[in-house]
Amino acid sequence: MAVQDGANQADTTKVVELRRLHKRFGDLHVLKGIDLTLERHEVVCVIGPSGSGKSTLLRCVNLLEEPTEGEVLIDGVKINDSRIDIDRVRTRVGIVFQSFNLFPHLTTLRNVTLALEKVVGLTKADARSRADEGLERVGLVDKAAAYPSQLSGGQQQRVAIARALAMHPEVMLFDEVTSALDPELVKEVLDVMRGLASDGMTMLVVTHEMGFAREVGDRVIFMDDGLIVEQGPPSAIFGAPSHPRTREFLSRVL
Repeated sequence: MAVQDGANQADTTKVVELRRLHKRFGDLHVLKGIDLTLERHEVVCVIGPSGSGKSTLLRCVNLLEEPTEGEVLIDGVKINDSRIDIDRVRTRVGIVFQSFNLFPHLTTLRNVTLALEKVVGLTKADARSRADEGLERVGLVDKAAAYPSQLSGGQQQRVAIARALAMHPEVMLFDEVTSALDPELVKEVLDVMRGLASDGMTMLVVTHEMGFAREVGDRVIFMDDGLIVEQGPPSAIFGAPSHPRTREFLSRVL
């Protein structure tokens, strides 16, 4: 069973839905009943202190972490169901991590084409075409023959984004993608993400870049202790947060 089989896919604007989501690691209760909807073309930025469950939340969206309880729906179809082809789902939900996860012995081009051939089943020519498209989008066509060791950290992260984009995902997940970069390299990655947002990509972004969340986010979510404490437009969250925990957190980071 694949996600495309969902009966209500065509008429829904909800790309991602999390319903009563819990995640436990042994005795550690990391997510405590999360309800979240991500609309098509929406950019949602998730902020909060370390250990609040932000990255775990993101990883549950494409089942890199299996929820302990609750439901994850993509285009109205429950994907944490044994009948679902999860590999096919993951081609539609791209994810980029703070670590680049590039194969050091492969060129930029081959890092992008490998999954297209092995997972999607594209021919070498079609995979190359998609890879060129992804590298063009992140401004790295001229680095197609370079190896990761020949690239800056920012360029490596942009290759990782190109690799995810080449799968033609419906939604992109970003997990603190600038936190491992030197400050002068952050802007080039954020500029790529701004471009994706302008192009209408649906995005769920865990970030500590408050300026980006304020500028690009349609909605900002503040998490603490495994819960969504507060959410709303950036103007409300950054300008007049209603919850004391949100105010305390922002007073420390802004």
